[in-house]
Amino acid sequence: MRHIYVAIWAFAALLISCVSLSAETADHPAIQPLLQEHQAVIAKSSRKTIGPAIDAIAGSGLPQAQKVLQVWAAKNMWMRKSDGVFFIGEKVEGKTYRLTDFDSGAVVGEFQKGDLKQLKPNSGIRALIGTALVQFQLSDPDPVARADALQSIARDPSADQLTPLRGSIASEADPALKAQKLRLERLLTIRFGASDAERISAIEDMAGDLGVDLRATLNPVLATTREAATTLPSANIAGVLIPGEGISRDEAYALLVANDLAPAQISSDDMRTALAAHIDGGRVADVPVAQLNDPAMRARAYASLAAEGKVPPLVSDADVAASLSAHVFYDRYLDPAAPVTEAAAKALKDIELKVGVNQALDLGLDALSLASIYFLAAIGLAITFGVMGVINMAHGEFIMMGAYTGYVVQQFVPDHTLSIILAIPLAFAVTFAAGVAMERLVIRHLYSRPLETLLATFGISIALQQLAKNIFGTQARPLTAPGWLDGAWVMNDVVSISYIRIAIFVLALIFLCVFLFIMKRTRLGLDTRAVTQNPGMAAQMGINPGRVNMLTFGLGSGIAGIAGVAIGLFAKVTSELGSDYIVQSFMTVVVGGVGNIWGTLAGAAMIGFLQKGIEWMNPSNTLAAQTYMIIFIIIFIQFRPRGIIALKGRAAGD
Repeated sequence: MRHIYVAIWAFAALLISCVSLSAETADHPAIQPLLQEHQAVIAKSSRKTIGPAIDAIAGSGLPQAQKVLQVWAAKNMWMRKSDGVFFIGEKVEGKTYRLTDFDSGAVVGEFQKGDLKQLKPNSGIRALIGTALVQFQLSDPDPVARADALQSIARDPSADQLTPLRGSIASEADPALKAQKLRLERLLTIRFGASDAERISAIEDMAGDLGVDLRATLNPVLATTREAATTLPSANIAGVLIPGEGISRDEAYALLVANDLAPAQISSDDMRTALAAHIDGGRVADVPVAQLNDPAMRARAYASLAAEGKVPPLVSDADVAASLSAHVFYDRYLDPAAPVTEAAAKALKDIELKVGVNQALDLGLDALSLASIYFLAAIGLAITFGVMGVINMAHGEFIMMGAYTGYVVQQFVPDHTLSIILAIPLAFAVTFAAGVAMERLVIRHLYSRPLETLLATFGISIALQQLAKNIFGTQARPLTAPGWLDGAWVMNDVVSISYIRIAIFVLALIFLCVFLFIMKRTRLGLDTRAVTQNPGMAAQMGINPGRVNMLTFGLGSGIAGIAGVAIGLFAKVTSELGSDYIVQSFMTVVVGGVGNIWGTLAGAAMIGFLQKGIEWMNPSNTLAAQTYMIIFIIIFIQFRPRGIIALKGRAAGD
């Protein structure tokens, strides 16, 4: 009786589905007839025969095709055994499944698992379905879905994706996605184009492009395999190798052995093992075991075994030489099209040349950025040490104080742009006041006593570091850059520079102009230059050297504070921040020329470019790069002790 009810229910469900199909067909063609046309192949689910069925569904142009393929790949497509009709299956409870029609979207009923067959495509079939779905994803109304499809193709390109990709380009409305599609189409054409001319045209279209994706596409085209043969074949040969030159003799003979073109050489261990296995009555062949310690006797015994066919024959050096001379060794392109590999090799060579030029440009920008940082860190020291002759070992701590000032401001002003704008003058004020206090309390009592000044300022440096640890702790504090400084200016795939570095470079230029204005156009600058050249005469002219020294020291300290804000945007703000720059700052001032702003600029450029150049030659060890840089500077000072641009006057020792 139960079977009768099930049959009645199935018949009613079939009738309902037929009515639904008729209604659906009135709007657009149904996909079920197409599925039924390939029913046997779909039900069998064989990787070898399923291709035409998937292609037919994908190429049907029906709106239901994408849904069918997605459901099929997800293993949610079921076939009703009674009539072979395909549905979307959803488990209700136990072994009961609710079936939904592909065309109408209507539920046709609930069925027992025994009345159904679940289609479970293996990984190979799912890969074919995924390829077929690409054409739908590339034309999906959602731009995010289209972008995801492009990323999927770029990660795992195949020849099957080229046609649907080309078909989606004309209808693409998003300019950015269209550009990506056009580029990806060219890359796929290079690898999978239908003809050599098509592939060469794609290579020429992208000539000079520095994109990593292009290089990743060209490299497989130029992939080679190393082979050996009796004669050079008529294949796409990358180059012929001569044993002992392009390939070692051992490697060449091993290649012959691997290709069964020559017998393998017998090693000493293999010989001993073979002799031990053929000991008979205390002898091996006609050689007593006691005599096998002699290499000549071992060779004789082994030769006797080889003559009897018990072991492989020995391969002498003469045999190796004969085998090598009888064969030719070559690298063969995996791509059989010689015109394509020739075009790819030429394009890749041009690209490598441009990459080298752009890498030099990128290194130059890095060096210029580093020089800007050193200039900012040293410009204050150029005033205190260069102009006043004071060896201020606490200069780095003024940089640290400026960075912490910026951090404190950001705790009260959450807007990062406004906080940085406020932090710059505030850092100047804080460190200017600290510099003035230090000059009045300590420095002015130690003029013309450089050793005592060095020791005193070194002690102040340690005290300021400990004070910072007591207030802010030992953990690094963040000094966050404004959002508009995030990211980098990317010229191409090789050259880029962060916006923070650009901002620091601009800030360095601003400070250069400000310093020149103060020294050339203001009364303080005039008084400072007068005291620098001849303090006694300046005093006779009514200038107060003590006051000038105080203001000059405060100015140098204030500029160090502003440099601290700039440096803190990309460096960790800790109590040791200043110690990371004090050595470079002194080197910058000394190398450039004590007391000369242009010398400081030249010194910063020299040290920045020198350090980056050494790091480029030895990128794995930055400490070694700094060591080499210091050695070079010591040698440089031996030949030019007064720096690149020497200053006459008190600071130069005149």
